[in-house]
Amino acid sequence: MSVVAAFCENCRCHLDLSIQFPSANAAPCPTEESPLHHFRYQPRLSQPRTIADDPAVANAESDWRDIRCFQCSTTDCAANLKIQISPPRLRPQWVELLINKDLIKSRAEKAISESPERFEGHGIPRPSEILTNLSAYVVNALRKPERRPITAHNKKFLLGFGEPCVEMFEYLGFVRGVSQALFIREYHPDQDALQEETWEPPQPDFSATPPVSNPINRLLEDVEKELQVLMLQRPDDEKRASKVQYGLTSATRDLGKVLGTSDYKKNLAARTKNSNGPEHPFFPTLGAYCDFHDDLVQFAYERQIVADPEHTPYYLEALRGLARGRESEALQTFVVMEESSGKVSAEDVRNAYKALGLGLEMENLDEDHIIGTFQSRAADSPRQEPELRRALQIIGHDQSSQKIQFVADKTITNYEQALSWLGVKDDTDDEFIVAVYKVKEEENSADQNTSRHAISLIAQHRKSRALQQWLATGILGQVEMNANQAYNRFGIDDRTIEDQVVLSAFELLYQEAPSQVDDLRSALRAIAKDRESKFLFNFLDSGMTTAQYPLGEWPVGLANIGNTCYLNSLLQFYFTMKPLRDLVLNFDDYKLDLETASSMKRTVGSRNVSRQEVQRAQQFVYGLQSLFVHMIGSPQAHVKPELELARLTLLSQPVEAGLRRRSTVSGNRPSLGEINGRAVLGPLPPPIPEILPSDVNGIEKTIESNVNGVQANKETDASSEVTLLGNDVAENRADQEMLDSPLMISGEQQQQQQRIFEDKENLPPTKTRTERPPTPDRSLKPLAESSPSRTNEQPMPTQANHTPDDESNPKTSEEVIVASEPKRPPPFPPRPQTEEQKQAVMEEVQIGAQQDVTEVIANVLFQLECAIKATSFDPSGEQIDLIKTMFFGRQKSYTSDLTGGVRTNEQFFSSLIVDVASGPKDIYEALHGAFDVQDVEVEGSLRPQYTTITHLPPVLKIHVQRVQYDRQRGSAFKSINHLELKETIYMDRYMDSDDDDLLQRRKESWEWKEELRQLEARKLELTETELDMSVPDLLKTTEKCLSQLAEDEDLGISPDFLAEIAKAAAETRQELAAVNQRIKDVASFISSQFADDGFRRLAYRLQSVFIHIGSASYGHYWIYVRDFKRNLWRKYNDESVSAVTDVSTIFDSEPGDRPPTPYFLVYVKDDQKDELVDPVCRDVNEQLRPEVTDSVMEDAVGENIVMYDNATMEPTVNGQGSYPERPYGDWFGTDTVKTQQW
Repeated sequence: MSVVAAFCENCRCHLDLSIQFPSANAAPCPTEESPLHHFRYQPRLSQPRTIADDPAVANAESDWRDIRCFQCSTTDCAANLKIQISPPRLRPQWVELLINKDLIKSRAEKAISESPERFEGHGIPRPSEILTNLSAYVVNALRKPERRPITAHNKKFLLGFGEPCVEMFEYLGFVRGVSQALFIREYHPDQDALQEETWEPPQPDFSATPPVSNPINRLLEDVEKELQVLMLQRPDDEKRASKVQYGLTSATRDLGKVLGTSDYKKNLAARTKNSNGPEHPFFPTLGAYCDFHDDLVQFAYERQIVADPEHTPYYLEALRGLARGRESEALQTFVVMEESSGKVSAEDVRNAYKALGLGLEMENLDEDHIIGTFQSRAADSPRQEPELRRALQIIGHDQSSQKIQFVADKTITNYEQALSWLGVKDDTDDEFIVAVYKVKEEENSADQNTSRHAISLIAQHRKSRALQQWLATGILGQVEMNANQAYNRFGIDDRTIEDQVVLSAFELLYQEAPSQVDDLRSALRAIAKDRESKFLFNFLDSGMTTAQYPLGEWPVGLANIGNTCYLNSLLQFYFTMKPLRDLVLNFDDYKLDLETASSMKRTVGSRNVSRQEVQRAQQFVYGLQSLFVHMIGSPQAHVKPELELARLTLLSQPVEAGLRRRSTVSGNRPSLGEINGRAVLGPLPPPIPEILPSDVNGIEKTIESNVNGVQANKETDASSEVTLLGNDVAENRADQEMLDSPLMISGEQQQQQQRIFEDKENLPPTKTRTERPPTPDRSLKPLAESSPSRTNEQPMPTQANHTPDDESNPKTSEEVIVASEPKRPPPFPPRPQTEEQKQAVMEEVQIGAQQDVTEVIANVLFQLECAIKATSFDPSGEQIDLIKTMFFGRQKSYTSDLTGGVRTNEQFFSSLIVDVASGPKDIYEALHGAFDVQDVEVEGSLRPQYTTITHLPPVLKIHVQRVQYDRQRGSAFKSINHLELKETIYMDRYMDSDDDDLLQRRKESWEWKEELRQLEARKLELTETELDMSVPDLLKTTEKCLSQLAEDEDLGISPDFLAEIAKAAAETRQELAAVNQRIKDVASFISSQFADDGFRRLAYRLQSVFIHIGSASYGHYWIYVRDFKRNLWRKYNDESVSAVTDVSTIFDSEPGDRPPTPYFLVYVKDDQKDELVDPVCRDVNEQLRPEVTDSVMEDAVGENIVMYDNATMEPTVNGQGSYPERPYGDWFGTDTVKTQQW
């Protein structure tokens, strides 16, 4: 390594230059082939200085470093050059203390006034004297090992420095101290010696040899040189009076030696005309110097175009300008050779745009506009067509546009060029293309062969038999449909719909008109070609819609039962989770006993769980078990989820209860009215209680009120709830319905009801009971003679048991009336649901399908936890179980409070929420948003907060928040910004840790992101204006327009004003380039901040990707699932399960206004993926048949089938219920027919 240290004799800044070669075998420049280094800037390694916005801050800043790194572009050399520029050591305020005569005078006069006798005869020192004295202090400390302190009462010190210079001396390493000093008796006759204040000099390393690395040595050497510069800048009279000779040695020779420029070939006899000055822009454009020989100028040009081929026209223009200015035949000959090889200069590009009447500043010119302008001008001026075509060739080369170039060259090589030549589009039908050909032939017969070649390419690309026949015979064959016609034929407006939907439209039209099958197949083939759909082509060729996979080796699909595509994706995901699937299939081993649920207080999701919720949750798990069993054993390619399972999955218990309450309010009894012409089933809510201010709980005192103008009947179905569930349950239910009532109430009542709602799990029993009339007998009545059931007269006991002395022994207010347990199994299985009941469930499923994704997932996990036994409890009482262990992590937030302390809060999380609203991101950028520091409101002020993860679950779920709200339009919209996924992510960077390195990297990353936000904001200011032009372009255009107007002297536009605008345009363009470069650099810093192996221990592999296509209000879902054992991705799209042959469909962004986008992601821990993920679980049972419904059955003797009412979750035999409880192994029994009824 070679190092040179230098400083500037004007600004006193310091420069450190070092050059290092990558290996000992390198052939460093200069060589015969490379007479000089050609250094390229390395932004990734550089650290440019950041200037503060406030000039005062910028001037006060003295610790900045500007580091620029370069590398020689010559392969055999590849030298690394590092240039570091640092500010002067002596800060501006200190320099003022040393050279400002007024400040010097003030200090000296103060010292003299304090001891006039001592300073008698001393005058005010000159700045040169002070600089000389300080230089002596520094040199003595640097080069003289004997340490001689400076006495604070030294006359020179007091007169020249004094107390105002204390900060400077401390910065230079001088230390205040005390020592014994003898004073002259005439000043202190009563003392022989006193303790005296001194300044101890700094302690440099006297053994150090250049290059010096000791910081004290470097500081003192830098200050010594700066003092010499300051001394040389003093007036001559001061320098002569100081009698000290200072001289500076130029660093040019040392720099030239290190950089290999000591003896380069020079142009000593240059014949330059106004171009050979050091300020001419052509030289820095090429990275050359004004005295370069022509050979070196040519060498510089060649290296520039190799390193930066995109800007070759600018380099060629600079070379041409220097050749002309020097009148160099060698350079001019070389320029001609470059132009003959096809290269064009920036001047040629400007002239080409000018020839077509286009402005170069119009950066948004598209290809079609340029081509159209050329064709229009060529038609108007046929004689100028060669010049116009040459201009078009140059523009095509400048824009790297093949489309423009082939028009200019009259060469057509592909389908897109053929369309452009004929002036047609991709959806133009074959018949119109032939018509366009005939028109072009009439306009210019010379283009006939070119046009026929274009049609040949179109026919080949489209596989159009009609065009091929026309080319061969001149007669157009039967014209095939294009995509537009095909979609119109099927009545499809949305081209983003799935292939299955297109096929459904085909099959529907075919059923209506079988005679039109040929026309329909033609339309379907056109859509298949447009989409390049293997699915549709497979159907057209074989009549099959999916590839045939062995049943025992391939997952089954799930039928869509009505807007349930997201539900199907979710169920497929849960099925692939082996521990969860095993839990569901062996549910009885995990099931929570209902008696235990009633006797203990359980907390799931930070709230207490009631017996009713446990019953509903277990019903859900049995439904899930039934589905999983069919998915394992079905001999069909897909199975159909039951409506009841869909309802339980999509609707949480509170939402379901609210829907049923709203659907059962009516003004008459027993008729409950209609909704959309359909009878409403279910009970009315109990009377709405009015909360009185005197009752703090809002429960004890109630009054009956009207419901929508209809007086509530005191004898309602609520009385049966008392009979069946007991007073506690019934009144708690009444309280719940009161809280969810949609009636208008006062603000005070709302607040009281909200307090009850927040504490509804802990509501105390009421102090008094309101007696209700007993429930009338509701035994079944005899059915008609034609009824198929022979047991139709069996009574159904629903009333509470009463002992013979009930009348004489009335119940107290605290007693609970409980329904008696049935003595035997139900006499017959439940009856099939009526159409009204099925429709009601279906409507609830449709409402549930509109629930938020996270709400559905939370509902599933909550029900799974409610249904099973706990393995333990955490200190807060939260249940710990298999679901919690598998899917839940813990995260901790750190919030700075107003006192300077830090508050922490740790809690469970089931998924991480990331946002892509601000623009495209990769998965790490999105995750950073969930953990980076941000401002939150604390006690009325904004305080910083950040989050870490204290525990990671084996299954990590990430919700991509895509639905945003547009406040201006007042509507929701879906963000389609691309999220770049990674198959493996490392979560180490987000973990809670005391590691100093991790914490420091986080802070640096936050600082860079804040800088990036500011840079992006500045870029936005420079690039977006109301005129859709950037600020530099706007200023440049303004300057050109005003320059034209300036010819009119009456307008008074001065040249200085135009120069200022041009200067502003150049400065803003440079600033924009610097901002763009810094954005790239900072983004690179952020992306590589955690790339070390030390942050790659916690690996998670991508397992599932939920995809949504559509808008914020509608669309379609499917899911991609990774099979790690088979190294395969599958696409689960309702009934279809197919292998993914091109994984780019999962990871890459697709074009369009509504592209498919990832909506929910699942990552699994890498070292547990084989235990966690098992997508294929099949044991095909050919004897398993679709379920039997609407069947007449005998009494189920000896089989205790327990059913639960959908609304109350209590045992019932009235035809409404859920799944029978049965072990996993019983589902495949062949002795008896098993059915399930809703």
